[in-house]
Amino acid sequence: MRILLLTLALFGVIFAKEQSVKIKIEGMTCPLCTMTIKKNLKKQKGVIKAKVKLNSQMANVKFDDSLIKKEKLLEAIKEVGYKGEFIKEDKGKVSEETK
Repeated sequence: MRILLLTLALFGVIFAKEQSVKIKIEGMTCPLCTMTIKKNLKKQKGVIKAKVKLNSQMANVKFDDSLIKKEKLLEAIKEVGYKGEFIKEDKGKVSEETK
C-alpha cells in the first residue's frame, strides 16, 4: 500500500502542469485589499502560490492548470470586488479581462 501511495504521489508531481501568470489589478487602495485578494486566490483549488503587491497593483499567481483554469483566477479577484486582467511580460496586456 505504501508503495502504491508513493507511486501515485510521484505520478502527480511528474504530470502536474504548473503555470504562472501576472495579473494587473484595479482598485486596490490599502494592504487589506491585497490580503483579501490573496486569501481568495489561495483558497481556489489548484493555486499553489499567490503574491499580491499594492505598489505595483499586480498579482503573481502560480497554479496547476490541470486543477484550475486561469480564467477562474480573474473570477476569484472579481468575487471580492476588484477587476483584473492578464499581463504578458513580453508584449504588454492580453485582452482577457473581467467584465
